Amino acid sequence: MRIRDSIHSDRLPASYYAASSNYPDGFRRLEGNVHVEVCVVGGGYTGVATALALAEKGVDVALVEQNSIGWGASGRNGGQILGGFGPELSEFDKYQKTYGPAAETLWQAGVDCVDIVRSNVEKYGIDCDLTWGYFDAAMNERQMRDLAAAKISLEQQGYPHALKTISASEVGSVVGSKKFVGGLVNQGWGHCHPLNLVRGEAKAAADSGVKIFEDARVSKLEYKDDGVVVDTDWGRVTADKVVMACNAYIGKLVPKLANRMLPVGSYIIATEPLSDDLAAEILPGNHAVCDQRWALDYFRLSADNRLLFGGMATYSGMHPKDLVKKMRPKMLKVFPQLEGMKIDYQWGGYLAVGLNRIPQIGRLNARTYYAQAYAGHGVAPSHGAAEMIADAITGNDRRLAMIEAVKHKPFPGGRFLRKPVLATGMAFERFKELIGG
Repeated sequence: MRIRDSIHSDRLPASYYAASSNYPDGFRRLEGNVHVEVCVVGGGYTGVATALALAEKGVDVALVEQNSIGWGASGRNGGQILGGFGPELSEFDKYQKTYGPAAETLWQAGVDCVDIVRSNVEKYGIDCDLTWGYFDAAMNERQMRDLAAAKISLEQQGYPHALKTISASEVGSVVGSKKFVGGLVNQGWGHCHPLNLVRGEAKAAADSGVKIFEDARVSKLEYKDDGVVVDTDWGRVTADKVVMACNAYIGKLVPKLANRMLPVGSYIIATEPLSDDLAAEILPGNHAVCDQRWALDYFRLSADNRLLFGGMATYSGMHPKDLVKKMRPKMLKVFPQLEGMKIDYQWGGYLAVGLNRIPQIGRLNARTYYAQAYAGHGVAPSHGAAEMIADAITGNDRRLAMIEAVKHKPFPGGRFLRKPVLATGMAFERFKELIGG
């Protein structure tokens, strides 16, 4: 087993998700040579959803993953499903500023990407605890006013799902914490078991004809006149086109993509199962919840009544040695009634962030497509990106051309200085929150 750091090895992390996986069967190693129309590199949401979408269109696809399906952020995240491609869906003026004439189309794509998840789960019978209901929690009156304005903006723009503003007197019906003064319920967003989602989609892709290979670390891409050769440790794939779906784990494979995003550490703890009464006290509506700060807390209940609580990010590349010591105090500030509850699981990993926090989706050349840098909101947008890429490969690049028109600058300072540059910026954002209440 390769050990990389305190969080990463070549196996799935010792998370609640890995311990409760409904799809334990893996895929074989690539040994020898394979020829396909499209090779997808990366076995997370972007890669698996792209492979599935292409297979549904009759394309011959191979997918290679360096470890196992869902090993990266797709199998480690908070499981919160929300829409949007960069700006908040309630900020249509920012869509106009970012995407210009394509604003309406890409705003709608930000709504529809959640429905792709819904559709895949229903179509393929994926057992991933999919639950609808999301709560943006306000910690002060300014945030409450912003959320009330967001509701109005979403409704004016034609958002198709039910929204409800929750007042201070009603907040206990959604979240049992004195830390919040209200918020906004969105029935179009929700939560799931993220590892079961991606591995369930991988099973569907394999059943649809996708050749999936694990333990297939890509060492080199070689471009030839008749295609792309994807070299791995044990074999190679030759394809007409390649899709780079590595996100925060791309390493040095494609420097132009690696330099435009930063891997950011993110961490979660999971309690022992709570009693039905205690679970109903802290999250009576079983919503996924996040607060409105830059360095936010987010949490939800698992299907077996554990509280899954995330709320810390690191930009240095170094992971905390004791996640429980760091995370438990954060959890208890929100839910002091959980004092004394055992923490059964702790885990973390990397998500990817770009300088402008807009997902990076497009083409490097006529044979190479990519999607990355969802800034921690990737469960649904990755599926939207997959659909755009699959459409483009099969002849309809209208939406891909719109979103790839956004220019993404590399981080200043190159490989060695981008982490301290971003860390300084994040520290400034946190300072502004503190002085702004």
